[in-house]
This record gives sequence, structure tokens and C-alpha cells, in this order.
Amino acid sequence: MVAMEISTSCFKAYDIRGRVPDELNEELAYRLGRAYAAYLQPRKVAVGRDVRPSSPALALALTRGLNEGGAEVFDLGLCGTEEVYFATFHYRLDGGIMVTASHNPGDYNGMKLVRREARPLSGDDGLPQIRELVRAGRFPASTSRGRVTSLDFRPAYIEHLLGYIDQAQLKPLKIVVNAGNGCAGLVLDELEKRLPFTMVKLLNEPDGSFPQGIPNPLLPENRALTSQAVRDHQAAVGLAWDGDFDRCFFFDEKGRFIEGYYIVGLLAESLLPHHPGAKIIYDPRLTWNTIELVAANRGEAQVSKTGHAFIKDKMRELDALYGGEMSAHHYFKDFSYCDSGMIPWLLVLELIAKSGRTLSELVDARIRRFPVSGEINRRLADPLAAITRVEKHFRAREAVTAHDQIDGLSLEFAAWRFNLRTSNTEPLVRLNVESRGDQKLMESKTREILDLLAGC
Repeated sequence: MVAMEISTSCFKAYDIRGRVPDELNEELAYRLGRAYAAYLQPRKVAVGRDVRPSSPALALALTRGLNEGGAEVFDLGLCGTEEVYFATFHYRLDGGIMVTASHNPGDYNGMKLVRREARPLSGDDGLPQIRELVRAGRFPASTSRGRVTSLDFRPAYIEHLLGYIDQAQLKPLKIVVNAGNGCAGLVLDELEKRLPFTMVKLLNEPDGSFPQGIPNPLLPENRALTSQAVRDHQAAVGLAWDGDFDRCFFFDEKGRFIEGYYIVGLLAESLLPHHPGAKIIYDPRLTWNTIELVAANRGEAQVSKTGHAFIKDKMRELDALYGGEMSAHHYFKDFSYCDSGMIPWLLVLELIAKSGRTLSELVDARIRRFPVSGEINRRLADPLAAITRVEKHFRAREAVTAHDQIDGLSLEFAAWRFNLRTSNTEPLVRLNVESRGDQKLMESKTREILDLLAGC
């Protein structure tokens, strides 16, 4: 009997995401398990899942497909994406799959796939081949059936996290932590036992109904709870995570949200004194602050196209120590070049304790030196034509000091710069503007570009 083809519209540039059950369902999850096994021929695969109501059934179907394809599945249960990465590289497994939709709407789910050493499968490497196998639904017969084994990985993961800091240097700070009813609370509970911090916990219990809304601190409307709690409790810092906690967001002691761009520079400052000459990877959306701080701390800054697969490949190519994106993805060499939402805040709190300075004192001078617009999205009928229009406009009026098309269009001028890029999945353009110490100039240039886009 020939298997029917099914829609594979949930396959995106970096992972799998779709509405349940229209775009992603148990049949597709089962086929994906079979396809993953057929394409990579793994012996041992880690499988984890987030807190969404659809995740257990999808993970079960995925596991069945992997088993029928001959792979042994190490079941991590409810966890974060980085815990799948950790289990894959720490236990030397042949691959890992996380069932998660992170910060997407509640009726969505998805999967993130890695191979050995937690190397990502992406639209440039592996996902297209797996997609074709899933679509056709025809798989080679397996000579053996795999089994399922529960893996008690978290104690080793906690020890690994603590290895990034000197616990003796820490001070008993009060911190606000907002897990957003995602999976971060499980890890925070364990770290709390080992750290001298008093944690004021918000939405700490995993709850896939997300009663306070989908955990996505990038949205300004989702920051008020954490911000207010920092002020109410006079905490040293506020922290919030997305659903699968591969991104961590910072609030200073005043409750002010700190753009991820400045955290990239702060982490580079924290790490480079212990690794002089190391390479630091950054994305091209916002750059000047990172480049300056890396140079000041005797590091070597290298640019990479935006996106976890590109950053990880560049880090491996250059053996980079750390990579950071303004979107709050932070990558570490010792974490198999993967992104983590737990390592960054541990390093920042260690820096606060060692320096005796508040988070605002650590970043304020940098914010004044390089003010930014924050990422602004606009939905347009023809994004590429809009980018061309913006480029022609400014080339005709100002002297360009540097330009590149590593990821969209980046134009630099004497006192300001911008990056304008298209979305990988939607008819959107994403704009970022920064200046050299001139808030008003940054704001006026942002308005000028947005006016140009409004006419497209």
C-alpha cells in the first residue's frame, strides 16, 4: 500500500512550526520520526517536550516513528530546548528532537532537530531531505525496533550550568524570575537550591494553558508583570524567559527592560578577560557596541548571518568562544556552540557580584553611547522592493561609509547606521537603527525610514 502524501507546510527555515492539527499532527510527527531515522540512521536519540497540551501526543507519535526506524529514544520528558541540546552532546547521542512552539500562539506546536554534538538540522542542511521523506511517507524497512529509556539528565545539566561561574564570588541578591508558565521553572527550582539568591518567582509552575498569555518577553505588553515585581520587591535584577527558555530577558533594578543587544556586549566583557584573543560572533542587525567592547577587551569580533544555524556554523568554523544575537539568543563554545537561556543570567549575576555595580550601572553608558530603535516590523506587499527604495533614498543623500548584504541590507554613515531585512517566513521587513551617541538622530532616521516603508 502506497502512503498518501501530506502537507509539509510546517517545515520552516530553521525548524518545524505549525498550527495543530491542521499543519502539525500525530501522523506528521510519526512520519518525521521515521524520516529522521531513515536520513541520519541514529542509534540513540533524545526526545523532549514543552508544556503545551498537544506536546505529549506529538512526542509519543514521534517516538513511535523513531523506534520503528530502529532508534532507541531517551525520553527527557518535560524540559527546555537547551536540555535536549545538553543531553545530545553530554551523553554523546546521535541526535535530539525537542517538541516545542516556544513563543508561538497556543494552538501551534513545532520541533527543533539536531544531530550529533547538537549540530542543527536546518533548511540548508537536512530539513529539506527529511521533509521529502515525510511528504512521501515511504520508509525503508528496519531490521530492529528501538526501545524507550527515561533519562535522568537534569542533575548533570545543573552541574554543567554551575561550571560557568565561581559560586564563591556570588552574593545573596534578591532576583525576580518569571518563567511565564513555561518550562524554566523546573530548572530555577533546582538552581535555587545551589545559589545564594532569593528568588521571587512569577508564573513558575508549568501550565500549557498559559493563563497569563504566551511567554514572549520580546513583546512590550508582556514585560509589565516582571518590571513591576522588580520595583515592588526592590530586586537587583528581573529575568524572564520564553516558553522553552532558550532565550533570557533582563530587567535592571529599576524594572527597565534591557535590550538584548547590550547584553551581548556585557557577556563578551565578562568572558574575554579569561580568554584573551578569543573570537566573538555577532549578528549584523546592531553591531557598533559589540565591536567596540570586543576590541577593548582584546577579542576578535566576527559577523554572521542572523539565525541559530548560521551562528553555530560560524562559531564552529572559527572555534569562537561566544556568539550573541540582539534577539536574546546567546551561544557558548562549552555548550557545544548551542544557545542557552540559563548560562547568560548566571554570568551577568556573577559580574554584578564581582563588580559591585548594578545592572543599570553596567549598561547605561553603553546605551547612551549607542542608542537603538529596537526591532520594528512592518508588513509589506513587496519587501524586497521596499528595501531597494530605502537604499536608493539614502545613497542619494548621504555618504555611505560601509555597507553589506550579509543579512538584508546594512548601511553605515558617519553618525548612524541601519539594517533592514526580510522575514524568513512572513511578508515582513525588520528594521534596526543605531547612532553614535545621538538619541534624536537615531529617532529621526527611524521615522524617515518608516515613512519610506509606509509608501511601499
